[in-house]
Amino acid sequence: MNNHLTPALAADYLDWLIKERRAIRRFLTDPVPDDIIQQCLELAVLAPNSCNLQPWEFIVVKSPEMLEKLHSVCLNQRAAKAPLIIVLLAKPGAWKKACPAIIQQWPEPVVPDVIRTFYARTAPFQYDQGTWGVKGALKRLLTCVVGWRRPVMRSPSSHAEMNVWAVKSCALAAENLMLAFQSRQYGTCPMEGFDERRLRRLLKYDSTDIPIMLLAVGKPGEKAVYGPRFRFDSEECVRWL
Repeated sequence: MNNHLTPALAADYLDWLIKERRAIRRFLTDPVPDDIIQQCLELAVLAPNSCNLQPWEFIVVKSPEMLEKLHSVCLNQRAAKAPLIIVLLAKPGAWKKACPAIIQQWPEPVVPDVIRTFYARTAPFQYDQGTWGVKGALKRLLTCVVGWRRPVMRSPSSHAEMNVWAVKSCALAAENLMLAFQSRQYGTCPMEGFDERRLRRLLKYDSTDIPIMLLAVGKPGEKAVYGPRFRFDSEECVRWL
């Protein structure tokens, strides 16, 4: 933390930042500088994620030609006219490369045995669902048996649960990314309205990757926010035990 920023000031600034973030629907045409984009991406990948396997990819789209094509893919919505769009992909298969890479790139001279064992054995066992999900089905049987006597980690034990696993981590990175741009006075709009098949054909990513959102980024234009902010009272979605 910055030595000049007290915990109270840091909390106040974070509160303000979260409350200031709104979905921006109209953007100016001013380009977003590359150094700003890079800074925000570096903050995005600091997001918490499952077992530090970082199951995400960010596709930065800034060329006018590609942006024009994306506008159609995004169903011609106004927010998609932003000068920058970042496609956030959740990657359920990321563990296959990440497990050995973490061991190889460990930031200390010696990789602790517990780390080596986890990424060489435990994580692959947990996340490998096998061809047609056969290994996942066997793990479900195993956890049912073991789970009679003690708590066990029951998921992910299918390809569908692996998708959820990757999306959760990627969504955490998305929030980091939006707040990073907001702190630099750039607005964002997370877009979920798009044609996924056309998006895959255009950007040529793997068929198992999941686009969780297309993030429009830029300086807010006139009438950039549609309507007042509305949320249900927190008492309607919070339980205290």
